[in-house]
Amino acid sequence: MTTHLRADRAVFRFSGPDAHKLFNDVVTGPIPTEDGLAAWALLSPQGKILAEGLACHAADAIWVDVHQSVANDFFKRIKMYRLRAQVVIDDLRKSHRIGFSQDEEPGFIRHTDRHGPLDMGWRVIAPVEETAGWVQNDDFYQAERIGVGIAHQGNDFPANEAFAYDIGLDILDGIDFAKGCYVGQEVVSRMKHRGTARCRPVIVSGIDAPAGSAVITAGREAGTIGQVVDGRAVAILRLDRIIDPAAVTVSDKPVMVSLPDWACYTFGDAGIEDEG
Repeated sequence: MTTHLRADRAVFRFSGPDAHKLFNDVVTGPIPTEDGLAAWALLSPQGKILAEGLACHAADAIWVDVHQSVANDFFKRIKMYRLRAQVVIDDLRKSHRIGFSQDEEPGFIRHTDRHGPLDMGWRVIAPVEETAGWVQNDDFYQAERIGVGIAHQGNDFPANEAFAYDIGLDILDGIDFAKGCYVGQEVVSRMKHRGTARCRPVIVSGIDAPAGSAVITAGREAGTIGQVVDGRAVAILRLDRIIDPAAVTVSDKPVMVSLPDWACYTFGDAGIEDEG
């Protein structure tokens, strides 16, 4: 069994009688109360993603991971929400690591790495001392998730820039539309009922340019590419601007754009009136 270290992920553990209620009440996703894995995002009042990741229930606790670039801010914010709740929030950045395996890894905390209809493999959480035998880079994982159109904060977009719909959380079961209020919920609900999501994840192939390069179509920018692995990246693009998918460039070179298999959107969609 081969496990690939995801060194850019930070691990936190929520335990205590109110652990599930606290975390479930402040993020978008349906946080598990038993075995299972769920995508989630912590939003600003304006609905922008401050942190996002996966959460699982194991050993009487909620285990979550976020990108290292937002870990300090996430920890600070989530402690403010704690108030008088009976919750212990442990920062496990020094003691635990996240890994990815296509086979079930025995002996550690592991759950199917599932994003809605996608089953990518296994997400593993293990103590640092148990990870020496893991592949010490995440190239394989990044190539896999880019290939299926999963966008990650820190790799593909910064904090406080993208909406939950921009990364497809509504399709990938990262939004619980039935639960109570959380910060940013009004924006999420308004976008759902008005159908105003104009940006979505798109797979861009044939790239010869760095992350952050603009995707150009009909002389206009539709968005920027994220992390590039083997010439491919996930880009969060304005669908309404991609009228001809065969006429898209990055750094003045033609590229191919395609929609993830799980997408329920199409090129040319105009969620709202083009604002120029």
